[in-house]
Amino acid sequence: MGGYRRKGTNWSRVVIDVCTQRDFLDAGAILGVADRESLIARLRAVIEWATEGQLAVVSLIESHRPTEPIHDAPLHCIDDTPGQRKLDFTLLEPRILIETDNYLSLPPDLHDRYRQLIFRKRTRDILGNPKADRFLTQLQTDEVILIGVGLERAIKALALGLLARHHHVTVVTDACGQWSQADGDLAIRQLGAKGVNLLTVEELIATPATPPVVSRFRRSRRRLRSRRHHPVESTSGSVGRREITNA
Repeated sequence: MGGYRRKGTNWSRVVIDVCTQRDFLDAGAILGVADRESLIARLRAVIEWATEGQLAVVSLIESHRPTEPIHDAPLHCIDDTPGQRKLDFTLLEPRILIETDNYLSLPPDLHDRYRQLIFRKRTRDILGNPKADRFLTQLQTDEVILIGVGLERAIKALALGLLARHHHVTVVTDACGQWSQADGDLAIRQLGAKGVNLLTVEELIATPATPPVVSRFRRSRRRLRSRRHHPVESTSGSVGRREITNA
């Protein structure tokens, strides 16, 4: 799970995998989501798409101590129990589990050494974890793509938190588990109203995770050639420049 420099992981887009754990997603789970059966296949499709594109994955795991008081749900995802474990297909190599504490310090070279980072989530809001908050706030990426459990609570809160931190946020709506369809639909409308990009799994995987670098280079060369021979380009003065901008 580490110890060497990771080559090829792409951080230009990052998949954030929220609480894909057995206490939510196993048959008969203690706090199983309503759309479990269809959700697992869609989660698998997104993880396979990200793997093929060599995208980095940041995973958040619900993590509770057995002595915690019970509030509005049965105690679940207790540390070191089978129900806390992530589904096998959501685990990538090399990966690292970053323990939560009251310090902001992070292990060095996370981007270079690991394909998957896993942060513990002790509260509903993952940004209550100082290390996760620091990492996600400072993350340099073009897009964060959210999947997992649950749409009404953790995913909605995280999407809005990332939006406030000036990230371009995409939520893959049918790759997000929910306990109530009505509450899930409301969360989707709220996120869309705030400017979160909403996609289905089919829409997401219809395009490559990583556009070919060569294609971007060639498009750049074509733009340079078109400007070089544009009749307005040879015109001196600000009028010519405005015409190019507005073309």
